[in-house]
Amino acid sequence: MAFTYSKVVLREIPSSLPGAALRQCPSGRIPDLERAREQHRRYEEVIRSLVPEVHILPADDTLPDCCFVEDTVVVCGGTALITIPGHPSRRGETPAIKEAMQRLGLKTVEMVGGATMDGGDVLFTGREFFVGLSTRTNQEGLSQLSATFPGYPVTGMPVMEGLHLKSFCSMAGPDLICIGSSKAACAGREVMEREGHHKYTYLVVPDDIGANCLYINGTVVHVGNGDTFPMSAAVFEQLPCKRIALSTPELNLVDGALTCCSVLIP
Repeated sequence: MAFTYSKVVLREIPSSLPGAALRQCPSGRIPDLERAREQHRRYEEVIRSLVPEVHILPADDTLPDCCFVEDTVVVCGGTALITIPGHPSRRGETPAIKEAMQRLGLKTVEMVGGATMDGGDVLFTGREFFVGLSTRTNQEGLSQLSATFPGYPVTGMPVMEGLHLKSFCSMAGPDLICIGSSKAACAGREVMEREGHHKYTYLVVPDDIGANCLYINGTVVHVGNGDTFPMSAAVFEQLPCKRIALSTPELNLVDGALTCCSVLIP
């Protein structure tokens, strides 16, 4: 069943993250390492409360983005597609992820050739895949994902702004897509409604980053309230399911969001 998970893989934050992690706005504030690690520990606590089996991989200080494990693999059913991340500096992250997937009993398939893909560009609705074609994910990557998971339709869509597709949308429940309000998000929704193979309900939030949430075993983990995207956080209050508010502002500074930090496994 979609969105039912028995295992999850996380990776610790490397000490190199503040100064060397990739970021779209390099002139912004540098993340505080200890605060980032504390927020990641809180993230881990929340995940542990929802998923029976949690596996933590050690950080690698030579790979400053390695805690953002989502980008290195796409898991569906019992198969893990090991990606070729779009930025060359991230490609050293995949061997540890491949080993972890195999250790957990998943069949692994590796992307080859000129394909690139970040997992943050892949939205699995439980019925089909939407793939963002971005600076990190190309058409060949989409084609190899489609070949790996032939049982599901795959629709590509341009990411007009922001880093990834899931920079402005994610799943907030069965057939429920949470989506931001930017021009890029609205364009993405138009593609989903026009070219998708199923009909979905949309939960619209004012902040694109607020649209990045996790739906895990009946619970939505979403952006925190207080001074962290309060208007988006308030939108989630209308949902009938259990909700957990969680803020990761230090990781947001290096383009990290809630889905980025975990690989969920059925």
